[in-house]
Amino acid sequence: MKICVYGAGAVGGLIAAWLARAGHEISVLARGAHLEAIRRDGLRLREKTDGRIDTLRPRAEADPGRLGAQDCVVVAVKGQGLPGVAAGIAPLLASHTSVVTAMNGVPWWFFDRLAYGDGRLRLESLDPGGRLAAAIPTERIVGCVLHLAASIPEPGLVQHNMGRKLIVGEPGGRNGERTRAIADALETAGFEVQRSDFIEKEFWVKLLGNLSFNPVSALTLATSDRLIGDELVKEYMIAIMRECLAIGRAVGVDADIDPEARIDMARALGRFKTSMLQDLEAGKPLEIESLLAGPLEIARKAGVAAPFTASVYGMIRLRALATQQASP
Repeated sequence: MKICVYGAGAVGGLIAAWLARAGHEISVLARGAHLEAIRRDGLRLREKTDGRIDTLRPRAEADPGRLGAQDCVVVAVKGQGLPGVAAGIAPLLASHTSVVTAMNGVPWWFFDRLAYGDGRLRLESLDPGGRLAAAIPTERIVGCVLHLAASIPEPGLVQHNMGRKLIVGEPGGRNGERTRAIADALETAGFEVQRSDFIEKEFWVKLLGNLSFNPVSALTLATSDRLIGDELVKEYMIAIMRECLAIGRAVGVDADIDPEARIDMARALGRFKTSMLQDLEAGKPLEIESLLAGPLEIARKAGVAAPFTASVYGMIRLRALATQQASP
């Protein structure tokens, strides 16, 4: 397949490298020192377990207009990068092109195929003015929930830290050729792929952890094991998870998992820094709006009170403003 990874950061870089290694025609969109390093030295992939480094040579550009139409575009930017995707993705799209949304948080298309709202609801906090919906029609989309971790120790180098599971499915469970093609490609590249007929639920299960662990870790500067090990902090995160479960159930998306079981999922991964804590330490903008503002907007639409979620959103937003790491 001819595949462009839009946002070749840690996770996007890992997906691009594995797909390139499997023989697909891969291009990446990146910027700054990372882009220059990929152009100069290739996209280097290091496995944390053995330290081995593979060097792949995808085409690397900053301008989507230089790449032409693709069979598939994997959107792997953080929430604050989505306006740029809406503005730039058109040259990559032919009539058959699929768009895989491989990112954390609630996707902007979350309501499009849900029975709740009859497809008429839109998340203004995630897609102001509907620009993303106009640029990327839901008919093109394959949702992708990430259960893996990667990092960028230096420009051009992606390190795979843990996990290889990806859950894919089309909005509303209407899985067809788009899902089959991308799932097959990801499987042959070495990912553990699960096909879902209710991808919205899978996003919500992942959200339980993102909504609680990410902002609390950035506020406390604590790794996951320390968050879980402190009973007061753990209870606060569980309160956020309970609100998240209630919000989802109110709109017909039941994550169907106990908060303690979701904590156990994180515990099984061992000691790790959340992506928000990594961004905080690196001085990057924090992914606050897509992780917190979106769920809170859903709560308002559904009439669900979420005071713990609102409080952590307010605190992490002020924290980011204090260090000039709030999204533009």
